[in-house]
Amino acid sequence: MNIKMMNGLSGFMLVLAVAFPAASFAQTVDLLQAVQMSLNADPRVKEREQLVESARALLEEAQANDGWRINANLFVGLAPAVSGGFYQGGATSGTTPRTDGPFPGGLSDWTSLQVALIKPLFTFGKIKHYSEAAEGNIDVKRGDVRISKADTVMDVKRAYYGYLTARDSRRFLEDVQNRLDSALKRVSQNLKDDNGESKQSDLYAMQAARGMLGKYLSQAKAIEKISLNGLKVLTGVGMDADLQVADDSLTPVALPKDSLAELQSKALQDRPEMAQLEAGMRARRALVAAKKSEKYPNVYAGIVSTANYASRRDRLNNPYVYDPFNNVGATPVVGVKWDMAFDVTDAKVAQEQAELEALNYKNQYAQAGIPFQVSEAYQHVHANYQALQDLAEGATAARRWMISSLADFNAGLESADKVADALKTYALTQAEYLKTVNDYNMDVAQMYRAAGELK
Repeated sequence: MNIKMMNGLSGFMLVLAVAFPAASFAQTVDLLQAVQMSLNADPRVKEREQLVESARALLEEAQANDGWRINANLFVGLAPAVSGGFYQGGATSGTTPRTDGPFPGGLSDWTSLQVALIKPLFTFGKIKHYSEAAEGNIDVKRGDVRISKADTVMDVKRAYYGYLTARDSRRFLEDVQNRLDSALKRVSQNLKDDNGESKQSDLYAMQAARGMLGKYLSQAKAIEKISLNGLKVLTGVGMDADLQVADDSLTPVALPKDSLAELQSKALQDRPEMAQLEAGMRARRALVAAKKSEKYPNVYAGIVSTANYASRRDRLNNPYVYDPFNNVGATPVVGVKWDMAFDVTDAKVAQEQAELEALNYKNQYAQAGIPFQVSEAYQHVHANYQALQDLAEGATAARRWMISSLADFNAGLESADKVADALKTYALTQAEYLKTVNDYNMDVAQMYRAAGELK
C-alpha cells in the first residue's frame, strides 16, 4: 500500500469517526473492568473525596492559628474643627486658652485607623489539640471514601451478575418456550385432524404451561434490560451507549479458602469502620482536651498602632497634650488575652466527653457486631455453595426429563400433561439454579466486603 492510499484510508477513517461517534460502537467489559470504570466515574466516590479535601482545609485552618494575624479597623466620622496652638492665636504665653467656639461652631472630617499585628506565643494546647482533632476528622472522611468505594463495587457486581442471571434465564426460557410451542402445535394439529392422539385437556395443559413460562420470560427480559442499564450508569458510559459483557454465561465464583477465624480477624483490622472509630475517638479525645484548654488565656506578642487625622484640626506638637482626633503612634506589645465564659466552657467539655463515651460504646458494639457480620456472610456462602451442587444435579435431571418427555410425546408414548409438568419443572429448577448462582456470587462479594477487602 503506497503513501497516497494510506492517506486516503486515514481520511476515510476520520470521516467515519466524525459521522459515527465512539459511543455508537459496542464496548465489551468484564467484571474487573466494569468495577474500575465505575470507581473512576461514580460521583458518590468523588463527593466523598471532596469531603476529604474539606477536612484537610480544616486542618490547615487549625494550624494557621499559630501564625501572624492582623486586626484592623478603619472608619470615617466627624470631629470638632479647631485652629491655632495651645493658646489662642498660637501664642506661647498668655492666659486666654484657645476656644473652639460654641459647638457646632465647626466640624471636620475625621479618619481613624487602628491596627494590631499579633502572633500567639503560647495557647495552653489549643492549637495543638484542635489540629489533632482535625487530623482525626481527615481519617474519618477517608474511611467514608473506602465505604463509598465498597458500595460501588457491590452495586457493580449486583448489576453485572443480575444481568448475566437474567440473560441466561431468558435464553433457556426461550428454548423451553420453543419446545413447548412445537408440542402445542402438534397437539393443535392432532385435535384438528381428530386422530385421537391428543385430547382437549392436553391443549389446556400446554397452554397453561406456556402462560407460566411467558410470565417468567417477560420478567427475565425486564431484569436483563434494567441490570444492563444500571451497569451503563455505574460505569459512566451512559444509557445510550452499546455496552456488552465479556462473560458468555453466569458461572459461580470459586469457593473462598479463608477460614472464618481468619476472615473475622482480618475484618477487625481492615474494615474502614474500625479505622473510622479509632480516628473518631482520637479526634474526640483531642476535642475534650481542646475545650479544657479554653479555660486558659493566650499569650501573644505583636505591634499595636493607631492613626487619626482631622483635616480641620491643627496638630498639637505637645507631648503633654493628647488629641484623640489627630495623632499617630505605634508600639510593640506582649500580652495575655482571655476569651472565656466559665459555665459555657464547662458545658462544652461535658458535651465532648459524652461524645467520646458514645464512641467508646460504639466501638464495643463493633468489636462484637463485625465478627457476626462476617460469620453471617460466611454461612450464607457455604450454604448456597452446597445448594448449587444439589440444584445443578436437579437442573440436569429436569432437562433430561423434559427432553425424554418430549421425545416420548412425539412418539405418542407420553401424555401432554406430563410433558407440561416436565417443562415447568425444568424451567423452575433451572431458574432457581441461576438465582442461587447469583445469590452465591453476591454472598461471596458480601463476605469479602464484611472482611474489609475491596475485591
